[in-house]
Amino acid sequence: MRGLNMIDGCKSAQVYSLNQMAGGGAAGGGGKEGFLQQLQEHLRVNSVRSRAHQRCQNVSQTSNGNSTTVAEALAAYGLPKADLIEPQIDPFLKFVDFVGVLADVYRRLENCPELERSEMYMEQCAIFRGMPDPKLFRRCLRSARQHAVDVHSKVVLSAWLRYERREDELLGVSAMDCSGRSMECPKGSLVSGYNPESVNDNCLCFRGGEEEGGLESDEVCSTSLSYGGEVDDDDYDMWFCVGEDEVRCNRFKISSLSRPFKSMLYGNFVEAKKERIYFAQNGISAKAIRAAEVFSRIKSVDSFDPNVVLELLSFANRFCCDELKSACDVFLASLVGDIEMALQLIDYGLEETAHLLVAACLQVILREPSCSVQPNVLRHFCTSEALQRLASVGHASFLLYNFLSLIAMEENMKSNATVMLLERMGDCATKSWQKQLAFHQLGCVMLERREYKDAQKWFEAAFQAGHVYSLIGVARGKDKRGHKYKAFKLTNSLFSDCNPCGWMYQERALYSSGREKMMDLNTATEMDPTLSYPYKYRAVSMMEEDKIGVAISEVNKIIGFKVSPDCLELRAWFLISLGDYEGALTDVRALLTLDPKYMMFHGQMPGEQLVELLCNLVEQRDQADCWMQLYDRWSSVDDIGSLAVVHHMLAIDPGKSLLRFRQSLLLLRLNCHKAAMRSLRMARNHAASDHERLIYEGWILYDTGYREAAIAKAEKSISLQRSFEAFFLKAYVLSETTADHESSFYVIKLLEEALRCPSDGLRKGQALSNLASIYVDVDKLDHAVDNYTNALTIKHTRAHQGLARVYHLKNLRKTAYDEMTKLIEKARDNASAYEKRSEYCDREMAKSDLSMATRLDPLRTYPYRYRAAVLMDDHKEAEAINELTRALAFKPDLQLLHLRSAFLDSIGDYVSTIRDCEAALCLDPNHSDTLELYRKAQKLAEEQQE
Repeated sequence: MRGLNMIDGCKSAQVYSLNQMAGGGAAGGGGKEGFLQQLQEHLRVNSVRSRAHQRCQNVSQTSNGNSTTVAEALAAYGLPKADLIEPQIDPFLKFVDFVGVLADVYRRLENCPELERSEMYMEQCAIFRGMPDPKLFRRCLRSARQHAVDVHSKVVLSAWLRYERREDELLGVSAMDCSGRSMECPKGSLVSGYNPESVNDNCLCFRGGEEEGGLESDEVCSTSLSYGGEVDDDDYDMWFCVGEDEVRCNRFKISSLSRPFKSMLYGNFVEAKKERIYFAQNGISAKAIRAAEVFSRIKSVDSFDPNVVLELLSFANRFCCDELKSACDVFLASLVGDIEMALQLIDYGLEETAHLLVAACLQVILREPSCSVQPNVLRHFCTSEALQRLASVGHASFLLYNFLSLIAMEENMKSNATVMLLERMGDCATKSWQKQLAFHQLGCVMLERREYKDAQKWFEAAFQAGHVYSLIGVARGKDKRGHKYKAFKLTNSLFSDCNPCGWMYQERALYSSGREKMMDLNTATEMDPTLSYPYKYRAVSMMEEDKIGVAISEVNKIIGFKVSPDCLELRAWFLISLGDYEGALTDVRALLTLDPKYMMFHGQMPGEQLVELLCNLVEQRDQADCWMQLYDRWSSVDDIGSLAVVHHMLAIDPGKSLLRFRQSLLLLRLNCHKAAMRSLRMARNHAASDHERLIYEGWILYDTGYREAAIAKAEKSISLQRSFEAFFLKAYVLSETTADHESSFYVIKLLEEALRCPSDGLRKGQALSNLASIYVDVDKLDHAVDNYTNALTIKHTRAHQGLARVYHLKNLRKTAYDEMTKLIEKARDNASAYEKRSEYCDREMAKSDLSMATRLDPLRTYPYRYRAAVLMDDHKEAEAINELTRALAFKPDLQLLHLRSAFLDSIGDYVSTIRDCEAALCLDPNHSDTLELYRKAQKLAEEQQE
């Protein structure tokens, strides 16, 4: 159906360092010189066309202003050099024994007290942050909010959940808008107390009343202070005198405000014997005293002017009037509705230690991420003094600074504000994992800022706190400071202290050369094929030897299953050298879809400028030509090519929301979730109608875990206008949520309704294929064949896979195999096709297909599970477990863990079985098969121990 294996992995790391001077590329030896001359010659030949030449004169200025031709513009940046490529240090927690860490967290989470579960879920969040599937992180974040106890945690976590959807980027949505979900409701966050079940209820905003003790403020502009109801004159028995004003009061009611007043009015002080008490030296106005008198009778400040309430707050603090302070705190908190008001009131709240007022101000600031990194806002968070002020009102926490530093790092990793926020995060860290995260991220930031001594210091602190991965940062700092051999020795020490991992071999390769370097890089790829640096290094090394075709093949290996801007940039370089400007333009357009602000050639040329240059060297297409090209790319399962076509179409028509939506679907298929969500938000913002906007909002909600809310958006859209996308959204979400026959027939009806609505062939092909798969689920195989066939007639190539499944169910195994062969021949990205075809042939042919699938996409887990199962059948238990262990080293996967735990159970290793079950349950606490095996293994382990 719709691609769901999402990854938040579209980073802006540059591909390599390049020579800064214009002639730097030509000085590097015969291989490079030949490459550069070839590049210049290709570009000069193609730039003789007058129109293209004139356009290049206008747009091809380089950073130093020395070049006005396409050839010189590209040659000025030099050539990629293998010696200058460097892998990025991941700015999150990374572990040597990840499975053991998952098991340990699950164990502690199951045994921790209820009121501590929120913090445990946040530790789980920190562990999952580095994993490719963002759904795991968001699930833990929702659980942390669900189990939050205090107002501060609720405010931060609610804002964080909203930030994950980047709702601040949605036009027409304000920071304090309520989505209807209790765990993100701004009013609900200001209510203290532990009630994990309440997150499933409608939020306060949807209960139809103003019941929450002063959080509403419709009457705040009233200035009536004199009366709180009719009062008999006999009730007044004293006066407070402020200058010429006298405020009548009831001694008993004033004394009830606080212990100091009670001591003053009924104790041994002279005021106890006076009817008139002079109050002029306390800095309190008569208006505030009159308000305090009214409060002493009616116990409410809702009718007072906000300025008077501010003065009452100061009065309550000075004289320890707890009830009055609480009422003022609640009332002022209800006034905070925008960033301006928050910035006005937060200083008052901090000065008067008003916990709820500061929480309300903090909430608005955090729900406006773009505002939270502005200087006038950051002054409330960055300094040590700011930390102390926040701590005085209970609003300084590791949680807060973890969130703020995340926003700052995404905004500008090298900024001073980022450094200061991370330092405050370290100040708030108390647990080992918190110190590891704060210090490691500080090291990463300092490394980016080229402050190598400080980077080394922070990485060492993270390592001392227990984060082994930070040791490579220490080595990187030593190397940058000229101590390469020390860096090598330090990295090499990891191999004797820990079980070797792929990233260890990668890091050691940085400090070696020649054969040893290539051996380490090859071992790194073998142990962890997801590491991109070894592919890039080998590719650039081959390019330096003028083996351009082999270099392209090498970088194609990683792009085939893990698309990233830096790898696309590298391949674009190689394609330019071959004169394949169409291919280079395709890669640059796809790259800019992942990261629109990407700077090419070591940050010296905007990607959009390179697009302009290359556009002059290829055939120009109009929108109609692009649609035809998109159909061809889509039908050949060329997702990168399809992305490039959509990017071109959006350049022609930027406001086309339908194209943005297509873009998001392609990005999801490529596991680029962050970029996909950005495209969805832009589609929503460019929607031409309300019913269309609701559809995109529904997809955003679905992709961030709110399925019921997504269905509600689809239903509302249908009520406004029946459309293909609205019916498809509802059908898709329901098919993922329920699996019974009755629900399946309802989904069939929805898809049939969708197909009756106007749409293009691309989407109708998808709907027909989805409809066919539901028919297979309900055993209507002939109907499934009809729909798959109809999908193929409109070039929905992936329907071959569904059709093969039907033939297999009809015991037509050879026909199913042939059907998958057609898909392999047509599809450009065909790892899944090889994997699926393996199900329809004998064991030896299946092994061959699965080996090919693993070579094309090592992240696919089925081939490892199949090979392990075959080994178990052959009674090769150790080899079977090693096959799964090899995959788990770079892809902690639920199914892999479950299968390995079952194998371990079968050989009686119950301790290891329990560990794997716990790790699997950390990924999915409700996986029934693993839960059953876990309980069984625990029982057997106890019996064995006894």
